[in-house]
Amino acid sequence: MIIQPTSLAAMTWAGAAAGTSAESWRIGAVLAARPLGVNERGLLVLQIGGVTVEAELPAGQQFANGQLPPQFQVRVQSLGSQPLLEVVGAGAPDPIVYRALRERLPQQNGYAPLLASLAALSQRPVLRQLPQPLREALALLDHAVRMPEEITRGEGLREAILRSGLFLESQLVQPRTDLLALGGDDWKAVLLHLAAVLEQYAPARPRPAAADTPPPLHQRGLQPPQPRQPVPPPPAEDGDEEIGALIERLHGDVRAALARLEVAQLDNAQAQAWMIEIPVQGEDGRDVLQLHLEMARESEQGGGAWTLGFSIDLPALGPVQGELQLRDLRLAVRLWAERAGTVEKLERQFVALRQRLSACGVLLDQLSCQAGLPHGPGRAGGLLLKATA
Repeated sequence: MIIQPTSLAAMTWAGAAAGTSAESWRIGAVLAARPLGVNERGLLVLQIGGVTVEAELPAGQQFANGQLPPQFQVRVQSLGSQPLLEVVGAGAPDPIVYRALRERLPQQNGYAPLLASLAALSQRPVLRQLPQPLREALALLDHAVRMPEEITRGEGLREAILRSGLFLESQLVQPRTDLLALGGDDWKAVLLHLAAVLEQYAPARPRPAAADTPPPLHQRGLQPPQPRQPVPPPPAEDGDEEIGALIERLHGDVRAALARLEVAQLDNAQAQAWMIEIPVQGEDGRDVLQLHLEMARESEQGGGAWTLGFSIDLPALGPVQGELQLRDLRLAVRLWAERAGTVEKLERQFVALRQRLSACGVLLDQLSCQAGLPHGPGRAGGLLLKATA
């Protein structure tokens, strides 16, 4: 269950006026909440952490007992222009899962900083002088980045999803799993190995509470694509201090990537949906492909339905998002692109795409591409309250 205020700045101002401290609004903080009633516009009035907010309850969404309890608690999951607050209790699932989420949310960040740190380190000639265990761990991480020709094939994309780190533990318990191959190809496995090796050379320091990239939570749906981070040019001479700082930064990025992956694992356990992120080798750099795969309820006729969303930011195309809905053999495709030129490029491929789908026996109900990216969360897995201070 989620409460999503529209403006942290407004709530911070209101909280200051009420004598509360803005420091209470930090990731992982648990705040007291209670309903105050309904105003003349039909909006719920809530008091959360000493701040009064108005909230709209979406149709069909309610607490487990059918109404708001007289008192409950919310936990700050992420900050930004739209802070994400999780309702604690009131029918919430396993508290152990949420305790683990609370620990990892302040530590997580996107994969783009890690990929930039890896690229920066690869440009240093002194890389060849690093200890062999560290060089081997870096090589494994480099190998785990997928190539475009892999993910553009059905079987290759399936393999990339299985090796995204999200399913590492479930594969480890399978009796016929090749542990050696899994340890060198699974994204989480190579991150864990690299983190253990880096610990010997640069112990990770605690990260700041605010992360650059929102966490991969099912309630938020697909997020804007993670753009590449610029790689700093190599210095004229590699000194020990510069290389040490870069390795320390790499270790922090690895830990943040692991925390992000574990947030996705913990959150995915609560719903029939998967938030998957796959690092991809692009032209002159690396990109992050985000997937949202969800299995819908069975239709009245007994057929299943799947929804696949994707999000990626490619230098040549800019940010692109898409959603594919498949029910039996009927497919609907919606695309969004930030650049008008990219919309034109994608639309020029529509005829060929229609022909390929028709040859496969798939009926295409919709195929469209719009300029601009969709705004706000794609869906909600629980209670969403749009609140304004």
